[in-house]
Amino acid sequence: MSSHMIAICVLALMFVLATALPINMGVIAFVGAFLVGSVVAGMQAKAIMAGFPAELFLTLVGITFLFAQAQNNGTIDWLVRLAVRAVGGRIAAIPWVMFAITAVLTSVGAVSPAAVAIIAPIALGFAAKYNINPLMMGMMVVHGAQGGGFSPISIYGGITNKVVQEAGLPISEMTTALTSLGVNLAVSAVLFFAFGGLKLMRQQAPKGGTPGSIGISPFGPPVAVAAQGPQIYGDAENEAASEERLTAQRSASAAAGVGGAMGAGGVAGAPREALDKGPDLHQVITVVGLIALAVLTLMYKLDIGFVAISIGLLISILSPQVQKRAIGQVSWPEIMLIVGVSTYVGVMQKMGTITWVGDSVASLTSPLMVALLLLFVGAIVSAFASSTAVLGSLIPLAVPFLASGTGVGPIGFIAARAVAFTIVDVSPFSTNGALVLASAQHIDRDVFLRQLMIYGGIVTLVAPVVVWLLFVVL
Repeated sequence: MSSHMIAICVLALMFVLATALPINMGVIAFVGAFLVGSVVAGMQAKAIMAGFPAELFLTLVGITFLFAQAQNNGTIDWLVRLAVRAVGGRIAAIPWVMFAITAVLTSVGAVSPAAVAIIAPIALGFAAKYNINPLMMGMMVVHGAQGGGFSPISIYGGITNKVVQEAGLPISEMTTALTSLGVNLAVSAVLFFAFGGLKLMRQQAPKGGTPGSIGISPFGPPVAVAAQGPQIYGDAENEAASEERLTAQRSASAAAGVGGAMGAGGVAGAPREALDKGPDLHQVITVVGLIALAVLTLMYKLDIGFVAISIGLLISILSPQVQKRAIGQVSWPEIMLIVGVSTYVGVMQKMGTITWVGDSVASLTSPLMVALLLLFVGAIVSAFASSTAVLGSLIPLAVPFLASGTGVGPIGFIAARAVAFTIVDVSPFSTNGALVLASAQHIDRDVFLRQLMIYGGIVTLVAPVVVWLLFVVL
């Protein structure tokens, strides 16, 4: 058995073990990266660790730390109340607002993970408050980011257009951009109606359901809200627990106030005070910090992880008690999972396994089947790695195939490839999916992870076939 086949088989074994046993897949992936890299590929430890996604690790830690502080000091509650007022109590409009915001951000040049990292915590905070399906809300954010991702001035669009132009192939920038937007918009519409959109459209006020459960069917049973927050370690335990109780009381009061204030006619009556109450000093500073995060990362292209931690430090100086709890709320198990799998995929890339798979597929005789398999290869790899890297590394594999006069139209294939390579970022093993998982609030993370895996698997298997039929075959 070749080294490439061994690497692929070990990856499959990881999924089996992580599914059958209550073991974090990230731990398994780190061991797999070490064994495959050193024993099979003969790599040194430094070369193996070179695949560790340090930037992604810092992004996940920084973002979850910052937004945990924003949640704890009531900033998220305040922003949610503002969002409710902005749409006149039409809760159903909020998922589409989140979709639109992320689409606009990526279309004007924001890196997709940066846009998702900023919007996802707010969107999922809103979902937790008003019993909106978290899977639907989180995926609306990701699909919005991917929908705007191929505008001519975007990161994805720039990479794709440059690679194709350098290869001397014809390309329609607007075809690629509109294809990505249209497919992601259609998928979002299906998600919206499949996960309670009609019910949301019929209610003018937040659902007054029982706090403690958020339905996520049909992918699994309802997810129970934990009675207590994440386990806090160290000498901050007592302070963190106290802060958590205060935050829970504040959140419950805010939700009750908003729920009572919203009616068919908008805001009325005494509960209006809950909405009209302005932010305190800590919340103002936090909002300024969030705006600074967006400006510094989207306009000045600074690293979002470093910026988030820096802003978090400033907030911590003002409120050390909130900071202590926020440290415990960083999504360490999810971060371990993501960086472990990413490290293993990095080993596979260094071994040449990804290129080997692409070359093997391209050697087939049927042009249409080659096109389909190339879409699948890119989608599967992108589901476990950076879509940006995949676009830059795997698109060139198709150039000889497209240039050889096989009858497959370059414009349609490039558009299909753009969608297939990026729409799979809903996977929890990809950057955007990982950010959504880390941002989820008041739900069982293990259940939510399984549901993201199921949804991501469906998208990875279905999307390449659909775009192949629409843009290559037809």
